[in-house]
Amino acid sequence: MKVKPLADRIVIKPAQAEEKTKGGIILPDTAKEKPVIGEVVAVGPGKIADDGKKILLEVKVGDKVLYGKYSGTEITIEGEEFLIMREADVFAIV
Repeated sequence: MKVKPLADRIVIKPAQAEEKTKGGIILPDTAKEKPVIGEVVAVGPGKIADDGKKILLEVKVGDKVLYGKYSGTEITIEGEEFLIMREADVFAIV
């Protein structure tokens, strides 16, 4: 990964959107839901608190996480889609 996030930011590779429903109906691109689960591929060094102490991140590279549907900023690195967001935007480690 050529991108190193700063502070409490993380880079996530979103899971692929479902191609078809459970009933077997193939979904067009316009009907696909944005994924809310992804894999953490890079983490920042942590946030500096007001008292000067570093607060380390709870997530680590390789964790599968659940995040908000419209959280983060979409970026493209070497032709692949990623999201960059603050650790606070992550709801849970799956």
